Amino acid sequence: MTPQQASLAAEKICRLAPVIPVLVVDDAGKAAGLAQALVDGGLPALEVTLRTPAALDAIREMAKITGGAVGAGTLLTPKDVEDAKAAGATFGVSPGATEKLLDACEANELPLLPGAATASEAMWLLERGYTVQKFFPAEVNGGVPALKAIGAPIPQVKFCPTGGVSLSNAPAYLTLANTLCVGGSWVAPKDMVTAEDWAGITALAKEAAKLSA
Repeated sequence: MTPQQASLAAEKICRLAPVIPVLVVDDAGKAAGLAQALVDGGLPALEVTLRTPAALDAIREMAKITGGAVGAGTLLTPKDVEDAKAAGATFGVSPGATEKLLDACEANELPLLPGAATASEAMWLLERGYTVQKFFPAEVNGGVPALKAIGAPIPQVKFCPTGGVSLSNAPAYLTLANTLCVGGSWVAPKDMVTAEDWAGITALAKEAAKLSA
Protein backbone atom coordinates (compact mmCIF):
# COMPACT_ATOMS: atom_id res chain seq x y z
CA MET A 1 0.00 0.00 0.00
CA THR A 2 1.38 3.39 -0.99
CA PRO A 3 1.00 6.49 1.19
CA GLN A 4 -1.38 7.86 -1.43
CA GLN A 5 -3.56 4.74 -1.25
CA ALA A 6 -3.42 4.86 2.53
CA SER A 7 -4.58 8.48 2.53
CA LEU A 8 -7.48 7.72 0.19
CA ALA A 9 -8.57 4.89 2.47
CA ALA A 10 -8.16 7.05 5.57
CA GLU A 11 -10.20 9.85 4.02
CA LYS A 12 -12.99 7.41 3.20
CA ILE A 13 -13.06 6.28 6.84
CA CYS A 14 -12.99 9.87 8.12
CA ARG A 15 -15.96 10.75 5.93
CA LEU A 16 -18.15 7.97 7.37
CA ALA A 17 -19.25 10.23 10.24
CA PRO A 18 -18.26 13.55 11.84
CA VAL A 19 -16.91 11.79 14.95
CA ILE A 20 -14.60 8.81 15.40
CA PRO A 21 -15.08 7.46 18.93
CA VAL A 22 -11.75 7.01 20.74
CA LEU A 23 -12.24 3.98 22.96
CA VAL A 24 -10.21 2.68 25.90
CA VAL A 25 -11.60 -0.81 26.51
CA ASP A 26 -10.80 -2.57 29.79
CA ASP A 27 -13.13 -5.55 29.31
CA ALA A 28 -13.28 -7.25 25.91
CA GLY A 29 -16.53 -8.84 26.98
CA LYS A 30 -18.22 -5.47 26.59
CA ALA A 31 -16.63 -4.69 23.23
CA ALA A 32 -19.31 -6.08 20.95
CA GLY A 33 -22.12 -4.33 22.82
CA LEU A 34 -20.21 -1.07 22.79
CA ALA A 35 -19.47 -1.30 19.09
CA GLN A 36 -23.07 -2.15 18.25
CA ALA A 37 -24.34 0.79 20.31
CA LEU A 38 -22.05 3.24 18.51
CA VAL A 39 -22.78 1.84 15.05
CA ASP A 40 -26.53 1.95 15.80
CA GLY A 41 -26.08 5.61 16.74
CA GLY A 42 -24.49 6.45 13.40
CA LEU A 43 -20.79 6.32 14.27
CA PRO A 44 -19.38 3.36 12.32
CA ALA A 45 -15.64 4.21 12.46
CA LEU A 46 -14.27 3.13 15.85
CA GLU A 47 -10.77 3.63 17.25
CA VAL A 48 -9.71 1.21 19.99
CA THR A 49 -6.56 2.50 21.68
CA LEU A 50 -3.86 -0.06 22.45
CA ARG A 51 -3.57 1.15 26.03
CA THR A 52 -5.07 -1.84 27.84
CA PRO A 53 -4.40 -5.60 27.87
CA ALA A 54 -7.92 -6.11 26.50
CA ALA A 55 -7.47 -3.87 23.45
CA LEU A 56 -6.60 -6.50 20.83
CA ASP A 57 -9.34 -8.85 22.01
CA ALA A 58 -11.74 -5.89 21.90
CA ILE A 59 -10.76 -5.22 18.29
CA ARG A 60 -11.41 -8.88 17.45
CA GLU A 61 -14.91 -8.67 18.93
CA MET A 62 -15.73 -5.31 17.36
CA ALA A 63 -14.58 -6.51 13.95
CA LYS A 64 -17.51 -8.93 13.97
CA ILE A 65 -20.08 -6.14 14.12
CA THR A 66 -21.75 -5.53 10.77
CA GLY A 67 -21.51 -1.98 9.49
CA GLY A 68 -18.53 -0.96 11.59
CA ALA A 69 -14.94 -0.11 10.66
CA VAL A 70 -12.66 -0.87 13.59
CA GLY A 71 -9.23 0.71 13.88
CA ALA A 72 -6.37 0.52 16.33
CA GLY A 73 -5.14 3.66 18.01
CA THR A 74 -1.87 4.45 19.72
CA LEU A 75 0.17 2.52 17.17
CA LEU A 76 3.79 3.09 18.17
CA THR A 77 5.83 0.20 16.75
CA PRO A 78 5.84 -2.20 13.79
CA LYS A 79 4.70 -4.95 16.18
CA ASP A 80 1.69 -2.85 17.15
CA VAL A 81 0.81 -2.64 13.47
CA GLU A 82 1.16 -6.38 12.92
CA ASP A 83 -0.84 -7.23 16.04
CA ALA A 84 -3.60 -4.78 15.14
CA LYS A 85 -3.86 -6.10 11.60
CA ALA A 86 -3.99 -9.70 12.85
CA ALA A 87 -6.76 -8.76 15.29
CA GLY A 88 -8.93 -7.41 12.49
CA ALA A 89 -8.22 -3.68 12.50
CA THR A 90 -8.98 -2.04 9.15
CA PHE A 91 -7.15 1.20 9.89
CA GLY A 92 -4.64 2.59 12.34
CA VAL A 93 -4.12 5.81 14.25
CA SER A 94 -0.90 7.09 15.78
CA PRO A 95 -0.08 10.05 18.04
CA GLY A 96 2.90 10.83 15.83
CA ALA A 97 4.87 9.23 13.00
CA THR A 98 8.21 7.53 12.45
CA GLU A 99 9.66 6.02 9.30
CA LYS A 100 9.55 2.53 10.84
CA LEU A 101 5.89 2.91 11.73
CA LEU A 102 4.94 4.21 8.30
CA ASP A 103 6.94 1.44 6.62
CA ALA A 104 5.13 -1.17 8.72
CA CYS A 105 1.67 0.21 7.93
CA GLU A 106 2.44 0.31 4.22
CA ALA A 107 3.88 -3.23 4.26
CA ASN A 108 0.86 -4.57 6.17
CA GLU A 109 -1.60 -2.59 4.02
CA LEU A 110 -3.07 -0.86 7.05
CA PRO A 111 -4.32 2.67 6.27
CA LEU A 112 -2.94 5.07 8.86
CA LEU A 113 -3.93 8.41 10.34
CA PRO A 114 -0.44 9.57 11.36
CA GLY A 115 -0.22 12.22 14.04
CA ALA A 116 1.14 15.72 13.49
CA ALA A 117 1.25 18.65 15.90
CA THR A 118 3.24 21.22 13.93
CA ALA A 119 3.50 22.57 10.40
CA SER A 120 6.88 20.87 10.00
CA GLU A 121 5.46 17.48 10.97
CA ALA A 122 2.50 17.96 8.63
CA MET A 123 4.91 18.92 5.81
CA TRP A 124 7.14 15.90 6.46
CA LEU A 125 4.16 13.57 6.21
CA LEU A 126 2.86 15.39 3.14
CA GLU A 127 6.26 15.00 1.49
CA ARG A 128 5.97 11.25 2.01
CA GLY A 129 2.49 11.25 0.52
CA TYR A 130 0.17 11.39 3.54
CA THR A 131 -2.53 13.97 2.85
CA VAL A 132 -4.84 12.87 5.69
CA GLN A 133 -3.42 13.23 9.20
CA LYS A 134 -4.37 13.35 12.85
CA PHE A 135 -3.88 16.70 14.62
CA PHE A 136 -2.83 15.69 18.13
CA PRO A 137 -3.07 16.69 20.89
CA ALA A 138 -5.46 19.20 19.45
CA GLU A 139 -6.51 21.42 22.34
CA VAL A 140 -3.12 21.79 24.05
CA ASN A 141 -1.55 22.59 20.68
CA GLY A 142 -3.76 25.62 20.18
CA GLY A 143 -7.06 24.08 19.20
CA VAL A 144 -9.17 25.50 16.40
CA PRO A 145 -7.07 28.65 15.81
CA ALA A 146 -3.89 26.60 15.47
CA LEU A 147 -5.40 24.08 13.09
CA LYS A 148 -6.90 26.88 10.99
CA ALA A 149 -3.51 28.61 10.85
CA ILE A 150 -1.74 25.41 9.77
CA GLY A 151 -4.33 24.90 7.06
CA ALA A 152 -3.73 28.27 5.44
CA PRO A 153 -0.26 27.46 4.01
CA ILE A 154 -0.82 23.68 3.81
CA PRO A 155 -4.30 23.27 2.28
CA GLN A 156 -3.32 19.92 0.75
CA VAL A 157 -3.60 18.21 4.14
CA LYS A 158 -6.89 17.27 5.82
CA PHE A 159 -7.05 16.47 9.51
CA CYS A 160 -8.87 14.57 12.22
CA PRO A 161 -8.20 16.61 15.37
CA THR A 162 -8.11 14.52 18.56
CA GLY A 163 -7.21 15.25 22.14
CA GLY A 164 -9.44 17.44 24.27
CA VAL A 165 -12.19 17.46 21.65
CA SER A 166 -15.70 17.41 23.15
CA LEU A 167 -19.30 17.92 22.16
CA SER A 168 -18.94 21.62 23.01
CA ASN A 169 -15.91 22.38 20.83
CA ALA A 170 -16.30 19.76 18.09
CA PRO A 171 -18.60 21.99 15.97
CA ALA A 172 -15.90 24.68 15.77
CA TYR A 173 -13.35 22.17 14.49
CA LEU A 174 -15.81 20.79 11.97
CA THR A 175 -16.32 24.22 10.41
CA LEU A 176 -12.66 24.29 9.31
CA ALA A 177 -11.96 23.55 5.66
CA ASN A 178 -9.08 21.25 6.59
CA THR A 179 -11.04 19.11 9.06
CA LEU A 180 -12.73 15.90 7.88
CA CYS A 181 -13.92 14.68 11.27
CA VAL A 182 -12.91 14.75 14.93
CA GLY A 183 -11.90 12.04 17.37
CA GLY A 184 -13.44 12.02 20.82
CA SER A 185 -14.09 9.83 23.83
CA TRP A 186 -17.17 11.60 25.16
CA VAL A 187 -19.53 9.33 23.24
CA ALA A 188 -18.52 6.32 25.36
CA PRO A 189 -18.14 7.41 29.00
CA LYS A 190 -16.44 4.80 31.18
CA ASP A 191 -19.31 4.62 33.66
CA MET A 192 -21.83 3.95 30.89
CA VAL A 193 -19.64 1.25 29.38
CA THR A 194 -19.17 -0.38 32.79
CA ALA A 195 -22.93 -0.34 33.33
CA GLU A 196 -23.51 -1.61 29.78
CA ASP A 197 -25.83 1.33 29.17
CA TRP A 198 -25.89 0.71 25.44
CA ALA A 199 -29.07 2.73 24.90
CA GLY A 200 -27.45 5.73 26.55
CA ILE A 201 -24.32 5.39 24.42
CA THR A 202 -26.43 5.07 21.28
CA ALA A 203 -28.17 8.31 22.24
CA LEU A 204 -24.81 10.07 22.65
CA ALA A 205 -23.68 8.67 19.29
CA LYS A 206 -26.82 9.94 17.57
CA GLU A 207 -26.20 13.41 18.99
CA ALA A 208 -22.60 13.34 17.73
CA ALA A 209 -23.61 11.99 14.32
CA LYS A 210 -25.75 15.09 13.77
CA LEU A 211 -22.71 17.36 13.90
CA SER A 212 -21.70 18.72 10.52
CA ALA A 213 -18.33 18.16 8.90
